[in-house]
Amino acid sequence: MALSLRGWIVFGVLATVAALADLVSKAVLFGQLGMPGERPGIVILPGMLTLETNLNEGALFGMGQGMGKFFAAVSVVAIIGILGIISRPAARNDLRLLVALGLITGGILGNLYDRLGLPGLTWHAPLERLGTPVLAVRDWIHFKLDGIIDWPIFNLADSWLVIGAGLLLLVSLYAGPEGEAPAGPAARGEPE
Repeated sequence: MALSLRGWIVFGVLATVAALADLVSKAVLFGQLGMPGERPGIVILPGMLTLETNLNEGALFGMGQGMGKFFAAVSVVAIIGILGIISRPAARNDLRLLVALGLITGGILGNLYDRLGLPGLTWHAPLERLGTPVLAVRDWIHFKLDGIIDWPIFNLADSWLVIGAGLLLLVSLYAGPEGEAPAGPAARGEPE
């Protein structure tokens, strides 16, 4: 029972910290720089990393613009699915899985908060949208290598989603038939 509860706590704390880090960073950057185009970005590494605000009504890489309600619904379904996975005792005892799913959930929550319009932003342009609620994800990290890469602007929630998905892939690749890590030679009774 103690291990089971500890799993929920690890998952919950990680998801909460990840979501809060995302939401606080967005609030700070949008508070400092305003809506997209209102103030120049903050150059961290010239020609490589700039902090600038952007609004994304789509998903990863800006795909699916204008489908915010669909992505919000998918987010809710994903969270329900993750909670279903975490409800399994074996999942709550797998720290790697808890970390992966905690990061993914934190990322989902951070972007879902924006998609639902909870930051209370209104469009400042174009004129036909002026004053209407913004139902878009707030992004602020712009990575590029001049002339080589111009990565779409993203946020910490996106980072948590990518890191969590990568960890989930590693967990699945290194899991044995019952979700356990594959046994090494010594565990199988073989010489190393």
